[in-house]
Amino acid sequence: MKLRTRLIVAFFVIILAPFVLFGVAFWGFTNYQMDALEDHYGVPMTLENLSDSMQVIGTATQDEFDRMKQQAEEDPEKFLDMEFLDSVNQELEERNSYVLVRKNGEIYYSGAEYNNTALYAELPAFREFRSASDGGSYIGKDVKAFVKQLDIEMKDGAEVSVFIISSSMKIIRQTKNLMRDLVLSMVILLCFTALIMTVWIYTGINTPLKKLSEATHRIKEGDFDFKVIAEGDDEISSLCRDFDEMRQRLKDLDEEKKTFDRQSKELISNISHDLKTPITAVKGYVEGIMDGVADTPEKMDRYIRTIYIKANDMDRLINELTFYSKIDTNKIPYNFNRINVAEYFDDCAEEVGLEMRERDIEFSYINTVEPDTLVIADAEQIKRVVNNIIGNSVKYMDKQKKSVQLRVFDVGDFIQVEIEDNGKGIPMKEIQYIFDRFYRTDQSRNSAQGGSGIGLSIVKKIIEDHGGKIWATSRAGEGTTMHIVIRKYQMSSVG
Repeated sequence: MKLRTRLIVAFFVIILAPFVLFGVAFWGFTNYQMDALEDHYGVPMTLENLSDSMQVIGTATQDEFDRMKQQAEEDPEKFLDMEFLDSVNQELEERNSYVLVRKNGEIYYSGAEYNNTALYAELPAFREFRSASDGGSYIGKDVKAFVKQLDIEMKDGAEVSVFIISSSMKIIRQTKNLMRDLVLSMVILLCFTALIMTVWIYTGINTPLKKLSEATHRIKEGDFDFKVIAEGDDEISSLCRDFDEMRQRLKDLDEEKKTFDRQSKELISNISHDLKTPITAVKGYVEGIMDGVADTPEKMDRYIRTIYIKANDMDRLINELTFYSKIDTNKIPYNFNRINVAEYFDDCAEEVGLEMRERDIEFSYINTVEPDTLVIADAEQIKRVVNNIIGNSVKYMDKQKKSVQLRVFDVGDFIQVEIEDNGKGIPMKEIQYIFDRFYRTDQSRNSAQGGSGIGLSIVKKIIEDHGGKIWATSRAGEGTTMHIVIRKYQMSSVG
């Protein structure tokens, strides 16, 4: 659940739930208090008469009061009979009330167990009428009693007032208890609902945050081998998924860095090996010249040509390393121009052929493109491609009679360059990897060929930057052919 939705739900629950629960509590407490009052006063209780406590008290003793009025009409002298008064008082005690008789201003009879002088002082005088409810009146102050008064004038002229005294303390206390319970229940319900919603929101936020905190700590320690699992469509779950994606990318970058560091170490080792071989040869031939071993012009010429070839190997290797650093920073210095394919590859073949003859390698060249065929290319970089491929072919030749063939064809909108050798070939399972950086088919360093493993990756980068394609075909034990395709330059006619 989204955080916004969670907060909206929590808001309405905090607002509505207490009211619903309060309604239930109100119903429960009210019924409890009404049952208690009904047992106390013997009057059926409703919400309507609960709000009018005087009506409840008046109703509770109304039957006894009516009988007393009837008795006063039939035989008023009975109200001076102690036995009669005791019987009446006994009935009133069941309604939590008692009878009190005042004769000529003096208390004649009291059914209470104690004297209440405060009440006596507040009792209405004979024939004195006050605002009343159900024939009675309420005396407040410290008395808090509901009084029903029946005034009787005896035959001898005595003034007798008969009172039914009902204490309102019980109903007042019950009402106060009800209000207290309702207020307390409302506070408890509000606190409980707020607590539940707080825990719900906190759990929904804190649980994924704990996962993020643990994940952050593990990443800080360099540990990327874990997964941040977060189900749901809320914002924090989405953040967890984004964090896990970041972790995966950091892991990939870390693995790439380790791979790069390993490859860099391997490159340094390969370069060191590849430089050591020609340098050792140059030193040997130079020492031979210095020691006078090359004592004939032919031998001297052969020694010098060998030194020249080895120096070219070292120069090519250094250039390759320099170019490799430019690839990593995407700063290859291209200089694109229109190049005549026939003329360019004729010159290239002448230069390559001279070097091949120096190495006693048979070289052949075929070019079938039209004389006016053009391409947009960097002449220096295309030459680097050809030299790298041929140099790689020569390095791994295992035949006694070595040969290299350069072919250039017209294939519609493209020119196709093929460089074929008769080397040992490349296994089918490895041919798809030969353009990967630092990949060498001969992984052991026991062979004398060496190789940095970046030559063909440089070739692929240059051809792709020219908008072309390169691939290889090979036959194990027979040789390998490199295929290069570059789009021809088409002059647009304006008319």
